[in-house]
Amino acid sequence: MMICCLNPDCPNPLNPNGNKLCRTCDTPLVPQLRNRFRIIQVLSDEGGFGRTYLAEDVDKLNEKCVIKQLAPKVQETWALNKAMELFQKEAQRLQELGAHPQIPTLLAYFEQDNYLYLVQQFIDGQNLLEELQQKKKYNSSEIQEILLDLLPVLKFIHEQGVIHRDIKPQNIIRRRTSPSSKKVVSELSGNLVLIDFGSAKQLTMKVRMKSGTSIGSQGYSPIEQIRDGAAYPASDLFSLGATCFHLLTGVSPLKLWTEHGYNWVKDWQQYLKSPITGELEQVLDKLLQKERQHRYKSADEVLNDLITKQQPSSQLKAATATKHITKLPITQLPFVSKPSLLLRNSLLVGSVIILFGSGEFWYRQFHHLGMIISASLNQPHSSTANQEIISHQHAQTTIGNFSLISTVKGYTNSILSVAISPDGKILASNNNNTIKLLSLVTGEEICTLSGHTNMVNFTSFSPDGQILASSSKDKTIKIWNLTTGQPIRTLEGHTNSVHTLAFSHDSKILADGSDDNTIKLWNLATGDEIRTLTGHSNSVRSVAFSPNNNTLASGSFDNTIKLWNLTTGKQIRTLEGHSGKVTSVAFSPDGKILASGSFDKTIKLWNLTTGQQIRTLEGHSGKVTSVAFSPDGKILASGSFDKTIKLWNLATGELIRTLEGHSDGVQSVVFSSDGKTLVSGGDDKMIKIWQTSL
Repeated sequence: MMICCLNPDCPNPLNPNGNKLCRTCDTPLVPQLRNRFRIIQVLSDEGGFGRTYLAEDVDKLNEKCVIKQLAPKVQETWALNKAMELFQKEAQRLQELGAHPQIPTLLAYFEQDNYLYLVQQFIDGQNLLEELQQKKKYNSSEIQEILLDLLPVLKFIHEQGVIHRDIKPQNIIRRRTSPSSKKVVSELSGNLVLIDFGSAKQLTMKVRMKSGTSIGSQGYSPIEQIRDGAAYPASDLFSLGATCFHLLTGVSPLKLWTEHGYNWVKDWQQYLKSPITGELEQVLDKLLQKERQHRYKSADEVLNDLITKQQPSSQLKAATATKHITKLPITQLPFVSKPSLLLRNSLLVGSVIILFGSGEFWYRQFHHLGMIISASLNQPHSSTANQEIISHQHAQTTIGNFSLISTVKGYTNSILSVAISPDGKILASNNNNTIKLLSLVTGEEICTLSGHTNMVNFTSFSPDGQILASSSKDKTIKIWNLTTGQPIRTLEGHTNSVHTLAFSHDSKILADGSDDNTIKLWNLATGDEIRTLTGHSNSVRSVAFSPNNNTLASGSFDNTIKLWNLTTGKQIRTLEGHSGKVTSVAFSPDGKILASGSFDKTIKLWNLTTGQQIRTLEGHSGKVTSVAFSPDGKILASGSFDKTIKLWNLATGELIRTLEGHSDGVQSVVFSSDGKTLVSGGDDKMIKIWQTSL
């Protein structure tokens, strides 16, 4: 065990435990600051103002903490007082802001032996500059994830009247996942923590109107901060933009500032080593505007643009108009049972603690969601201030035993795929090149998953509920961790758009279908391709595993269905009979029947033992796009270009009823695992949720 000398000028501060004096500088050694904190290592030298140390808190079972020491080497009274003022303000800021999970907590602040000390929570991880040095470069989706992680933190501190004034890669730490954690995380998983509030100032009128001391880092700090000492929320946003620029290009803004002043921000794109998305480029360009009045004014504005700039400009007006749809108060949401409504506050807490476990990603999303709902509880029911995209409609359309209980709006493209998590709590759907996740408990949007560079065609939850897979026109498949909301890996290999996905029932294998006429099987544990199945002469648009995982069915635009032996990869047989493209295949829960939907406007039921047709279901007046079995195997749902969903009795082949409500073709239908909810998505850019008692 070593003991660390607290003389900030000592060149070799580590000493054997038990020494009374430092063996290098003869300074008396302090075994424990305040009889509590044992200094074990120097983390950094603060350039003439003291040092930062790693320490152990003996009162907390030797839990690690960080101790900042103020020992300024200045003789001028003004400079000394200013340094002490900033140090004290940092402690005050941490005291006020440290309740946020992405800001270190203040543990203690005191004076000892003529030095000031600030003790704060230790964040186990590495800063983004260290990460950049290892990683070399970041792509568009990774930068967007960084923005989405940090902007809510900036929103929080700005709402508390504080600006950071020194945002840069060195002051952002990515929290390292504990080795004992059972989470499966991606390379870049773990939330970001904003550190070093030593430059933070209150957003007072004095700061806004009067020039002050220039505090910050040249290159990362905006012109008003360097020139006038003035700081605003927009100042932090410039620094965030400069940080993202550094991570994208590997070029230090300090170097550019030294050589070109602020001229580099006019054509920052020339330093990009690889292309980024146009949407991200627009956001960064506005963050990096030299003049404050041309920049974003708030973190909320940036967050809004990160979503809306993904929409085609011709559709922005319509999407904006959708935001003004009045949302019903939480007491009228059809998703919530009456006992839950009697405990309205419990709904907010329960949605955080019970629905999604302890994952920090879900905690952050639902903490924000809880504030939205809490605010709506305090609004008069007649208020029109709410501008959420999602519109919940109370059951107005009842068809037999089925009710249309909610319509989800705000999408920019056709809903090609809807999927429900095995626990029935999350709904996933495509939205242009992103995936939206909604809560089926509250009906609110949870988050948007971004990473694909082209249209998302299909989404699917693994049977164990741990991951989500998405396929895209960009020829890739992405696997998402539902605990962190981060991509685990990207599966590449197809030469054309990937349209369909299916998980094996043990969640070990993923099958896909592509416009390159092939099917690929993937090992989900390793991300390796197991094999490629060839035989179709046109696009493969649907795949499904049999309940025993022995057989894979594939439906193709070549008008056929093929059955494959998963052990050998060989074809078992080809089912022929449709006169149009086969769009969807599904196995019955007992594995005895295969259903197929086709552009010939029919659904066919097949005996899997003999390969013979059992019957043909006719009734749609448009192409059939999707088929799904209810969990009990008694009902088959089919969606069609005729704008309807039909429910069929599997025992008799008779039509039970037709669900009407979509204003354009239905592209996807899916049952919840309990069979009580049916979700449909269509070309009308809406999702409809139907409640059934069957």
